[in-house]
Amino acid sequence: MTDYSTIDFSDLEALSADEVVTHSYVRDVPLKSGKTLALITLDNGRDHTRPSTLGPLGLLEYQKTLEGLKARAAAGEIHAVAVTGKPYILAAGADLSRVGDIPSRDAAKKMAQLGHWAFGTMKQISVPSFAFINGLALGGGVEVALAADYRTIDSSAAAVALPEVFLGIIPGWGGAYLLPNLIGIENALKVVIENPLKNNRTLKAQDAFELGIADAIFSPSNYLEDSLNWADGVLSGAVKVKRPNEPGKVERLVKWDAAVGIARRMLESRIGTVAKSPYRALDLLKAAKSGTAEEGFEREDEALADLIAGDQFRASIYAFDLVQKRAKRPAGAPDKALAKPVTKVGIIGAGLMASQFALLFVRRLQVPVVITDLDQSRVDKGLDYIRGEIATLLGKGRISQDESNRLNALVSGTTDKADFNDADWVIEAVFEELGVKQDVFAEIEKHVSENAVLATNTSSLSVEQIGAKLAHPERLVGFHFFNPVAVMPLIEVVNTPATDEATLSTAMVVAKNLKKNAVITRDTPGFVVNRILAKVLGEAIHAVDTGTSFEVMNRALDPFGLPMTPFELLELVGLKVGAHVLDTHHAAFPDRFFESANLHALAEHGRIFDRDGKGKITGFDKKAVKIVSGGTTPMTEEEILRRVEDGLADEVHRMLEDDVVHAAEDIDLCLILGAGYPFQMGGLTPYLDRVGASQRAFGGTFHTPPIGGVD
Repeated sequence: MTDYSTIDFSDLEALSADEVVTHSYVRDVPLKSGKTLALITLDNGRDHTRPSTLGPLGLLEYQKTLEGLKARAAAGEIHAVAVTGKPYILAAGADLSRVGDIPSRDAAKKMAQLGHWAFGTMKQISVPSFAFINGLALGGGVEVALAADYRTIDSSAAAVALPEVFLGIIPGWGGAYLLPNLIGIENALKVVIENPLKNNRTLKAQDAFELGIADAIFSPSNYLEDSLNWADGVLSGAVKVKRPNEPGKVERLVKWDAAVGIARRMLESRIGTVAKSPYRALDLLKAAKSGTAEEGFEREDEALADLIAGDQFRASIYAFDLVQKRAKRPAGAPDKALAKPVTKVGIIGAGLMASQFALLFVRRLQVPVVITDLDQSRVDKGLDYIRGEIATLLGKGRISQDESNRLNALVSGTTDKADFNDADWVIEAVFEELGVKQDVFAEIEKHVSENAVLATNTSSLSVEQIGAKLAHPERLVGFHFFNPVAVMPLIEVVNTPATDEATLSTAMVVAKNLKKNAVITRDTPGFVVNRILAKVLGEAIHAVDTGTSFEVMNRALDPFGLPMTPFELLELVGLKVGAHVLDTHHAAFPDRFFESANLHALAEHGRIFDRDGKGKITGFDKKAVKIVSGGTTPMTEEEILRRVEDGLADEVHRMLEDDVVHAAEDIDLCLILGAGYPFQMGGLTPYLDRVGASQRAFGGTFHTPPIGGVD
């Protein structure tokens, strides 16, 4: 077994000159029984907006602190050890800004070993150990607690999670071995793999307690005192700790491997096999069924070293920073002080998209929302949908009865455009046809105030052309949502040559108030997301048109690790919508985007795949196959992949040259938030750099140096 105490960690210390160190402060607490408990408090000296994180210097200090307590316990000076955190936070895991700077696999392995040494020292203390989870506990913060013998949790703790798989690594400081042996394999699979892949879902304190991560739960009003009294009871034998989820012989012999097998098949069907971290985590959880903790920790050391040094982790950290930082400070956003107040919203249309808009605006802005359409029956249908969704939210306990009443009172419908005269923000959700949108805005402009902002949800038409009939085109802005409106976090805010700063600022503030992330784009076909998707879908249908089988094309882009294949995406967005988007791009860029008569024929037919009663794909529809037959120059999977990679690198480079967005980071942000591009890919541009497509397309890279692994 590895003797962690013999390892030289000085190279990690050298990387940590500017680390915000989480210190380990110790005080002795006399218990009611007369025993003494040494309480460690982890605290980085900052307020709750800067959670305590664990970098090399903090870990070394924690280990040294535990070593001192080990000596005191041996001398009989203390009878128990406990660890807790500063107010509201135990610890938010590893300091990822430090981990991303690790220069080699050897250094990455040392980072894993340092965590095991620090946390493992608690197990060497000759007295019982406790963790008081007094607040947020993520990643290494959970593993600090798992290293103790017993755990309590504050019922108000904001979140408990092991999110590492989401970031392209694994719980590598004990979590992958200790957790399944504490709460059972099925529960551990949920915490380690399932939750991170569900947009980083976290556990509430009650969930953590019920799973068995904590042995007791107390209210925040007296949390520390209750935890200390509970620990005293454990020491005296008055409190008996029961762990119903702890795996027994039957689970280890029968359920363990079966649960891992089910999880593996679920992963393969949901995300494919490109992402490495979920499968490494799965292997570690499977191996945790038997053997010693030391053996488990050594497996974690190797897995964490491989992943930290690899491409996917670096790309994931890049993507994480985009979502956490760049998304909150959008490039090119005007001063928010220029934004106009929005006290009433008007929505042109009463169909499904318009109704989704109405529900979102009224919930987030809490202002009156009025919808309109051609006749009262359509308006009534839209209102029925909105009120039905409000009732559903009430039924699920997502909103109170008072809020339900308030939301219903704020929503109204009309066929009289004069009812829009006091609306500050008017957005259209009508048919995606230029003439229709032009006429709608020209008509509504007669009724709204001169200060009202007009927004269009077009996905591919020119916003400038949509405003061609307006007397004041400076008040028009593109405001492109993604479906489903309530779920997808991105809005592309389209800035036309005529759009003034106040209008653009208002759009950005409204997006933020809707709790969406906004990226400003130039007014070009497809903006960002649809232009990239059009490139991928266009190449896919072109390959089939020229003789490649559906089967080959459907597999060709698997190395991207995308959430679905191009043809699945086409069916999801609608074949007619896909054909329209491709036509728009072919008209704008005929040398790079293909038109396809076959795609229009498929759209009329209505499907590409055969599916069973549950919607699962069972094969390709025979008529669809017949529609696209006739091509004579099929391509291999490798040829298609290279063609798409190089085509995307060329297209992204052109978009940046044309200042569609300000930087490659904005394109990646749009694809992550608007098209579900995976974190481990880094969006798109880091991948294109890594596979050499950028060099082949334009003789350079999008990032200098490229975002990739280390030796």
